[in-house]
Amino acid sequence: MPNPTAAMLVIGDEILSGRTKDTNTNHLACALTAAGIDLKEARVVSDEHDHIVDAVRALSARYDHVFTSGGIGPTHDDITADAVGAAFGADVGVRDDARDLLAAHYAEQGKEFNDARKRMARIPDGATLIDNPVSIAPGFSIGNVHVMAGVPKVFHAMVATVIATLSGGKPLLSETLRVFIGEGDIAGPLGALADGNPDISLGSYPFQIDGVFGSNIVARGTDPVRLKSVIEQLAKALGVEHK
Repeated sequence: MPNPTAAMLVIGDEILSGRTKDTNTNHLACALTAAGIDLKEARVVSDEHDHIVDAVRALSARYDHVFTSGGIGPTHDDITADAVGAAFGADVGVRDDARDLLAAHYAEQGKEFNDARKRMARIPDGATLIDNPVSIAPGFSIGNVHVMAGVPKVFHAMVATVIATLSGGKPLLSETLRVFIGEGDIAGPLGALADGNPDISLGSYPFQIDGVFGSNIVARGTDPVRLKSVIEQLAKALGVEHK
């Protein structure tokens, strides 16, 4: 059976404006690869309700899992819960279990559990909470969509919680052949090998060192024996040694 598929949806004007650098997609990609879940697409959308709804519906219909980051904080522009709820036709409101977690957290800190902080307890009907051991405010899963915070440390903790509950396939492995040959000379043999081995993903990533052109050719798949065989075939076709 093929590995389950996934998509990443990054939500936030601060990402699109360049004020904040997205590192969550890279973290998720690494975690999913290790779990045997193939990340197939990543999108970034603004803090606009309809844009989020459209993206959630499109991605959740196409992939087995969708992971979102951003937009579940206490401010007015944190609208992810409402948009995801709308995408699934679910009402959104302050939920008792989420409210109790937050109330206890702020009481312990001696801080007021005000209306802004209560916004973080707004959860779509039918959703399951995602534990947040870092700052308590939970994420949630509804359908095949897992909604998580944008703060990297919190996002990382939530990803670990969610992935532990998912069934994956075989971890995606890679084998690399580094050659000092231009892509124009690589393309023919590489294309022929790709056509003959549809179960292996082959990519060429060119570089230039001291005026000399080369490429890192990466084979990806779940079978280490097949990967080694394909790379050795390519090395032979290009007349180079594979160490």
